[in-house]
Amino acid sequence: MPPVPADPSPAWLLITRLGEAQILLPALLAVLTWFVLRLGALRVAATWLLCVSVAVGLTTITKVAFLGWGIGYAPWNFTGISGHAMFAAAVLPVLGATLAATAAPASRPLAAVIALALAALIAYSRVQVGAHSPSEALAGWMLGAVASTLAVLLARAPHSHAPKALMLGLVLWLLLTPASAPRSRTHDWVTRLSLALSGHSQPYTRQMMLERYRLEHPPRAAVTGS
Repeated sequence: MPPVPADPSPAWLLITRLGEAQILLPALLAVLTWFVLRLGALRVAATWLLCVSVAVGLTTITKVAFLGWGIGYAPWNFTGISGHAMFAAAVLPVLGATLAATAAPASRPLAAVIALALAALIAYSRVQVGAHSPSEALAGWMLGAVASTLAVLLARAPHSHAPKALMLGLVLWLLLTPASAPRSRTHDWVTRLSLALSGHSQPYTRQMMLERYRLEHPPRAAVTGS
């Protein structure tokens, strides 16, 4: 079955925008810039950026593979890793780790759990708005969670109070931009890249994958004629 084509509620549409790269990446870069310029934590910034970049690369590869060549998995209705789910799970926990860096040690895991729970809600919203199948949303959340976990384990956030201006700016950015930012163009860019690499004039679609699968695996009754 394809993703739910129902008319999504405004709440789900708002929640799902929290997973956009144009919203989360500037927030991450703001924190990493503070790490480097104010704390001299170049290794931490580089490690976090590398982990997120690898997750972005893997997600892009799956999308290009499907849009350009139709490489997916029809039994799971899988056409590529959800970028929104991946970005949410990769970026929100490291932002939470930054804000909790000076908190009591017992409260830091709670910050990560809350961030991952919010990322899971964003991943679920991708199914609710009809953008992804459950397998795609789950794959995105899992990849992002691995990236953020590795980032925090390999290079912990410096134990320093984040400036109030930075913290307030991050909160306002995450609260206000989902409702006001222009439509994300990342899917359009990935589609153009896929067509340029594959040489095809039109991208492969979910419908094409599912129709091909139904033709190759007809119901048993249709095969036996019973």
